[in-house]
Amino acid sequence: MRRRHALALFGSAVLAAPAVHAQSLTNVRFSLDWALQGPQGAFVLALDRGYFREAGLNVTMDRGFGSGDVPVKVSAGAYDVGVADLNPTIRMKLERPESDLFTPFIIHDATALAVMTLRRENIRTPADLVGKTLAAPESDAGRQLFPAFAKAAGIDPASVRWQSVTPQLREPMLAQGRVNAITGFITSGIFSLRGLGIAEQDIVTMLFSDVGADFFSTSMITTRRWAAANPQAVTGLIRGLVRAQYDSLRDPDATIANLRQREPLTDVPLETARLRMALDRLTFTPAVRENGFGRVDMARLQRSIDSVRDAFGISRPLPASDIYDPSYLPPAADLKLA
Repeated sequence: MRRRHALALFGSAVLAAPAVHAQSLTNVRFSLDWALQGPQGAFVLALDRGYFREAGLNVTMDRGFGSGDVPVKVSAGAYDVGVADLNPTIRMKLERPESDLFTPFIIHDATALAVMTLRRENIRTPADLVGKTLAAPESDAGRQLFPAFAKAAGIDPASVRWQSVTPQLREPMLAQGRVNAITGFITSGIFSLRGLGIAEQDIVTMLFSDVGADFFSTSMITTRRWAAANPQAVTGLIRGLVRAQYDSLRDPDATIANLRQREPLTDVPLETARLRMALDRLTFTPAVRENGFGRVDMARLQRSIDSVRDAFGISRPLPASDIYDPSYLPPAADLKLA
């Protein structure tokens, strides 16, 4: 809890590389999707190793408060760019046709979204969630996309009750038996529960992809107007993020060591395991290992958009090209490093 409290206090802090000739750099306000945990370590690494600065960018980076919160703040102009699960952005564009949000770069090829519970709750399948209480922040991507999970699993999304909680209280509420299940990223929920003393074999996980909700996940989110005004900045950000992901794959221990310099209370074994899960299961899928980043299956993306649209009863179609625009990607050689 001391660590969680420290993360909460750190939430308002700004991460910035040392200022050198800042007047010649393009300023970029960058929002992470969550607190400073293992998967976020790769983004921080790009900042601290100067990859953004090499591209002529002066990036300030804040922690985030959920993937549903990032597109709201980017759309409002509080941030220029963010990283977040793509699906809340898809939902926002479906509900607000005037929104010019899009992603020029998809980072996590596989979804981390899941419903998580404990063995003692006797919840083994999605059908067992009926009548149960789930906890999550309102900005949590898993909560926002639960209707898509429910529809794919054949249950009524209105058949569960929701307890709105702060991010710091989500896993403790489940561990204490005050709710029956939670939604969120496996990289957050599973390891946070383990950090609270829950044995791994007692954690029951139902991935959204297990029921057919096969979404893309963490992506770089920005607006068309900002990207059009700063095309070199967009490409520079992507190049830096790619380099840091490969750096983290080669040496995850170094990524966590760097993260610990930002957050001294980092639980090194826990966050290293969290980062490895993100890299192995979400980022470097077989398709990415073979082809590098940027080779997005547009048919798959369209299916996921239609799944979100159907889950929320939205009749207006949304072409995949309105969500993903690869024109800002750097050359292919920079997207698949040796």
